[in-house]
Amino acid sequence: MTVLPTTLPDWLAHCERLHPKTIDMGLDRVREVLGRLNGGQGLALPCPLITVGGTNGKGSTCAMLEAIYQQAGYRTAVYGSPHLVHFEERARWLGATIDAAALLPAFQAVEAARRGGEGQPDVALTYFEFTTLAIVLALVELRPDVLVLEVGMGGRLDAVNAFEPDCSVITSIDLDHMAYLGPDREAIGYEKAGIMRTGRPVVVSDPVLPQSVLDRALEIGADLWRLGRDFHFAGDKQQWGWTGRQRRYSGLAYPALRGANQLLNASGVLAALEAMHPRLPVSAQAVRTGLALVELPGRFQIVPGQPTLVLDVAHNPHSVAALAENLDAMGFYPTTHAVFGAMADKDLRPMFERINPLVDRWYFTDLPNPRAASAQSLQAIWQGTCTRTDVQSTPWGDPMQALRAAVDAASAADRIVVFGSFFTVGGVLQHGVPKLSSKHLRA
Repeated sequence: MTVLPTTLPDWLAHCERLHPKTIDMGLDRVREVLGRLNGGQGLALPCPLITVGGTNGKGSTCAMLEAIYQQAGYRTAVYGSPHLVHFEERARWLGATIDAAALLPAFQAVEAARRGGEGQPDVALTYFEFTTLAIVLALVELRPDVLVLEVGMGGRLDAVNAFEPDCSVITSIDLDHMAYLGPDREAIGYEKAGIMRTGRPVVVSDPVLPQSVLDRALEIGADLWRLGRDFHFAGDKQQWGWTGRQRRYSGLAYPALRGANQLLNASGVLAALEAMHPRLPVSAQAVRTGLALVELPGRFQIVPGQPTLVLDVAHNPHSVAALAENLDAMGFYPTTHAVFGAMADKDLRPMFERINPLVDRWYFTDLPNPRAASAQSLQAIWQGTCTRTDVQSTPWGDPMQALRAAVDAASAADRIVVFGSFFTVGGVLQHGVPKLSSKHLRA
């Protein structure tokens, strides 16, 4: 008789052993197991579902939807990935991380469905597929009023796309995961557009829409909400306003999530709220309060203290460009120190080229993931992009070592930027938010 895992770490280790590949795009396995749940009845969603895809801005969009719907009095459930420190961060109920113990029955149920009954073959789910099914099942059991699911990669063949959304949001379309999604924005746009559904609203907040997205919306008859046509935003240094098909907001405070790019995300959020208004009415006050209170670690997060510490999970050319703009807008710092670690499959050269003018000292770091680039390899690639002779760089064994070195070298007036993979920022946050008031960090 098979002995099942009893703790979340054991279940996660089990999930890692089931499939020979880390990533294996396709929906057949997920749909098969989904259909076996609940004695073959499948998984009925008890509430409206909003699916959020895109290259960058997905996590921020989910957090804003969550915050506003909570202020409107709805019970919210959110699934997002990856996590920064603890796996259970991927599941949020009423704005808080779900308890690990609450996930265990869902893991057991997915395992039973994966194994099937008499005459049914075992299904070899990937880690992402298994955990996605388990988290959604656990959240559905809580009977939320609204469910928000963040797409992991692409859209068309991502496990999240096995669920039928009432509204889809595509935040941005840019170059990332090209080995899986295609070589250009048109190919990637086609994959992102896979989360659209016939007759249902899809909000696209990318201002330069690939033709493939427009073609797919027309082909299936989706209700396309397009930035610049169906909704608009504008602002000055103090406030901003938004206009949709029938609703309008003026004099809005900027979202609590920092960065100019957050207006694009917030604009898409307001369009999704309007599209869902007949089923989930939201007041203007809930919008204002939700945007003012929204929180999400690692998205241009500025930690109080000296030197200034910025944490950002920018890990592709598009998000690093946004980070560079946001850093530039912060004003003058005598020296900017950068702690950086990334996966080896990322398009690193344009990332370095964009942010090089802002960084005076680099601290490259190894990461605890087999897909990660080594600190030495990151340093070698960076050296091929840097034309300045006054910039120093050193490799380090982990993000916390790199951050300690940056703090030791920095003056109180300097700036330290920790960016790149979720493992980079998570490696700094795993002991709590660093306090930089003192000169030396302690593990």
